[in-house]
Amino acid sequence: MNRLALPAVGAAALTALTALTAAPALAAAPAAASATETVTSCGSPGLQAGLNTRVCADVTGTTVVVHGKVGLAGPPSPGGPAPEPRELLTTLSAEVVGGGAPVTQAKPVVFTAAGLDVRGPAVSVPCGSTLRAAFGVASFPWAARPVVHEVTVAC
Repeated sequence: MNRLALPAVGAAALTALTALTAAPALAAAPAAASATETVTSCGSPGLQAGLNTRVCADVTGTTVVVHGKVGLAGPPSPGGPAPEPRELLTTLSAEVVGGGAPVTQAKPVVFTAAGLDVRGPAVSVPCGSTLRAAFGVASFPWAARPVVHEVTVAC
């Protein structure tokens, strides 16, 4: 950065800081989520069968629907052939932590270069409880290494 640009950057930062401190000190309280509003959260991505995977949870009231996402781990090589379709065995499970047995769904799917969303089971979760969702993807010769996401249902 040259010396002439430094005063301009400092002045811009000072202007932004002044604008922030001039704002009212009261912050608006966040609106409470209604029972019919759906809130989606996702866990950290992981590599399975050479693909990028992630498990998500859609929370509506006390009902949680889990789903897994599958995508390419990176962009295809420029000028290279399109990836071949692959048959995957996916497993989605959802369980209330400290509750009963998990609800599990195994489903074969065909993955092409486009992203894939595998819808899973819906689970009723008591208020204040935590749901643990897991998504596994297997494709010969790779075994599943499930990604996990936990979400607490607040009512």
